[in-house]
Amino acid sequence: MGRKRTQQGKQIYFYLATLILLGLAGCAFFREFQERQDSRESLQLGRRLFAQGDYEGALRENQKVASLSTNRPPADEAVYHMGLIYAHVENPKRDYRRALGFFRKLIHDYPQSAFVEEAKVWVGVLQMNEKLSQMMEKSKQVDIEIEERRRDKER
Repeated sequence: MGRKRTQQGKQIYFYLATLILLGLAGCAFFREFQERQDSRESLQLGRRLFAQGDYEGALRENQKVASLSTNRPPADEAVYHMGLIYAHVENPKRDYRRALGFFRKLIHDYPQSAFVEEAKVWVGVLQMNEKLSQMMEKSKQVDIEIEERRRDKER
């Protein structure tokens, strides 16, 4: 029949189980540490590419950071930089609506971020820009109608 385990045998199982748990926790810690390091490197590369005018490269690096660091820093900074990339006047693929979306996402998803106040300013500026663009378009339409009326009267 089965023998009773000795105190020493129980300790060996305990130590073995503890080692396995520590090994698994260490792997998770190392993986998270590596992801944070990769995120920081991609963020720095994204900043350099942005400064050099490589907006697509900068966007790609910031997207990588946002996917690696979902819902924790430095994802907030990456989202902020994506908004800047789309808002930049020299970016040939600038898209103010997408920029506005990124700034709003930052405000909503990362309310404690250091970038929230700047994002709120950008939201205000981009909304004002949109309103002014609409007003200019209406003004152009009015100018066209006035010109057409003037031509009709001359005939």
